[in-house]
Amino acid sequence: MTDAVTAEGLDAADPLAGCRERFVLGPEVAYLDGNSLGRPLAVTAEALARFTREDWGGRLIRAWDESWVALPTELGDRLGAVLLGAAAGQTVVGDSTSVLLYKLARAAVDAAPAERDEIVLSDDDFPTDRYLLEGIAAETGRTLRWIHTDHAGGVSVADAGAAVGERTALVVLSHVTYRSGYLADAAAITRVAHEAGAPVLWDLCHSVGSVPVDLDGWGANLAVGCTYKYLGGGPGAPAFAYVAQRHHGVLRQPIQGWFGRRDPFAMAAGYEPAAGIRQFLSGTPPVLATVPLQVGLDLYAEVGIDAVRAKSVALTEFTVAAADRLGLEVASPRDPDRRGGHVTLRHPDARRLVATLWERGVIPDFRAPDGIRIGLAPLSTSFTEVAAGLEVLSGLLTPTS
Repeated sequence: MTDAVTAEGLDAADPLAGCRERFVLGPEVAYLDGNSLGRPLAVTAEALARFTREDWGGRLIRAWDESWVALPTELGDRLGAVLLGAAAGQTVVGDSTSVLLYKLARAAVDAAPAERDEIVLSDDDFPTDRYLLEGIAAETGRTLRWIHTDHAGGVSVADAGAAVGERTALVVLSHVTYRSGYLADAAAITRVAHEAGAPVLWDLCHSVGSVPVDLDGWGANLAVGCTYKYLGGGPGAPAFAYVAQRHHGVLRQPIQGWFGRRDPFAMAAGYEPAAGIRQFLSGTPPVLATVPLQVGLDLYAEVGIDAVRAKSVALTEFTVAAADRLGLEVASPRDPDRRGGHVTLRHPDARRLVATLWERGVIPDFRAPDGIRIGLAPLSTSFTEVAAGLEVLSGLLTPTS
């Protein structure tokens, strides 16, 4: 049985198959980069137009008092309830992932005792995480304790346990690694860090909307993530930050802007942080940019993350099996319990292959030095689409006579 025939059967049995038609589908043969930038929902355009006509055009400045001031925390609460396993009052939406990562990491390091002078991180984490922590270490006189991570794997509980100790000020790790898709045991790693007296900051960029997250259940301290991948927030969409209730009033965020003050419109002298999660805001929130995210959350609330995860596992299993038949090395975990929503394939000529695939309407990602990353967005990616893309890749791998 060919991959195409198998894919047709899987699509026919897929309870989420109907969701695909709710997205804007372009002319490409296969879009396999949904973990970098998700497709927009078809209703997003009308939602943006309606916001422009009614909320912005109809209410103008009055909309700040009527709804926009509360939007960062109200949307954060909804995100927490639908996808993060976070009780109300602990999540806020705004800024970029990099800015929020800096805020939370710097706040945690500043709150740590002087003798805790190490920041623990992976040497294969996403570049912005590493760069920001290098800067924070330089600013605060801390040192970085690197966990060496295989490109096809991620940080295990044992790896974390060996790295943390009485000198650890903060642990920063990705729940799903950007390169291999390794899914960390967040609950166990958080527990190991806590036993060493250290907080953990989780990067959820590649997990939110793809795998279940349970921040409160993990006992998590801090987390950040983006909304332009699986959630359909669009390019430059605002990120989110989670700060566990027990840290409110203890951590002091370092970018003191007017929207994080207790009464921003008083325009008063001196900075007095707002109570609760609002203290982690800085500047004016990107209200317009939250509209696509609100639409995306509507769909997730409708279908549920467990159904999304089941489809994600099936998509990645299908991709791994097809890669094996093509003779490609799979540089992602084979255990679906340790694999997130994407699969990375390894080939020495990966850069050229990806460029040629793009020319032929198949859009995966290249990840240096030799990775072809297949990003599978469960709500908008069909099995038939994956099979079509891999068929084109197969043709590039087959020598012509």
